Amino acid sequence: MTAGTAEHSRTRLPEAFEVFPPRLNPHADAAIAHLDRWTEQYGLVGTAAARERFARADFGWFAAVTYPTADEDGLCLIADWFGWLFLLDDQLDDGLLGKDPVRTGDLMTQIFDVLGGNGDAPEGAPALVTSLADLWRRSTATCVWRERFVEHVIAGGLAARWEADNRVRGTVPDVASYVENRRHTGAIYVCMDLIEVVERLDVPDPVYRSESFQRALRSACDVVCWTNDLYSLDKETALGEYHNLVTVIQHADGLTVGQAADRVGDHVAREIEAFVGYEAEALRAWPEHGRPLRTYFAGMRSWMRGNLDWSASTRRYRDAHSAPADPAGYLEAVLIAAADGGPERGR
Repeated sequence: MTAGTAEHSRTRLPEAFEVFPPRLNPHADAAIAHLDRWTEQYGLVGTAAARERFARADFGWFAAVTYPTADEDGLCLIADWFGWLFLLDDQLDDGLLGKDPVRTGDLMTQIFDVLGGNGDAPEGAPALVTSLADLWRRSTATCVWRERFVEHVIAGGLAARWEADNRVRGTVPDVASYVENRRHTGAIYVCMDLIEVVERLDVPDPVYRSESFQRALRSACDVVCWTNDLYSLDKETALGEYHNLVTVIQHADGLTVGQAADRVGDHVAREIEAFVGYEAEALRAWPEHGRPLRTYFAGMRSWMRGNLDWSASTRRYRDAHSAPADPAGYLEAVLIAAADGGPERGR
């Protein structure tokens, strides 16, 4: 597969997203500066290669277009969460960790211990774990929200283990299994959960778990994940990664890359239409909870549109064609050193 094979599908996407106008948080610059300080404080981005790659991704701006109404403190928290989640994602997708189910499981156990305990990281924990403890302390919310959040993180850990098993066996997943797991490997449920934190919402659990709300949530998650798959296709193909809806559909149906990408683009457009219908259905089903639901759905809309705009502009995906001969060379071993038993190297 060569770079640009999905370009036709990517150029068609903005038309489908016109129903969601773009928005930008006025605290974007503050969030970008805060993320730089936070990653330095926790030693998350140390080497020159890691710093350059991290800066190219522009996660602070990503936070600003996906959470446009958060206050400054809230947006800084979101930017830090984004930095953390993408650093973890790179370890799982691009590094050796994602090809070793046992090591993946060990790291996830440490993550679950922080989220399920008192929020403290054990002494000597790797940087990904100590920085998570800080994020968790700052993400104040109800006990019900925290239980849901942990549930989604656990599902993400299980999905990461599923991906690692597939890589070990050389298994290309079927479409249905991929779609279900993709919502979790992309941590999009986790990111949607953060809407409640920064907007200070309290969506009752029966409302949250109702089928009308869940249909809208699943559609929003799928739009985000499939859009990302179209934009990250060239990067992932260059790394030999096949956990991408384009590749999965291509393999399942014997299509060309372009045909599979066009099909994914069509799926995104249809799912946007479905979301609009599901949103209206949920608002009709729960009129007494209209204010928090409208705010939550506005957050979903911003997430879908902001993800498109960031994906189209970030160099995280556009620079795939110029990746180094060792594409994992930018990864920071210190981030997971304690998880794999290796020595922690200097920053």
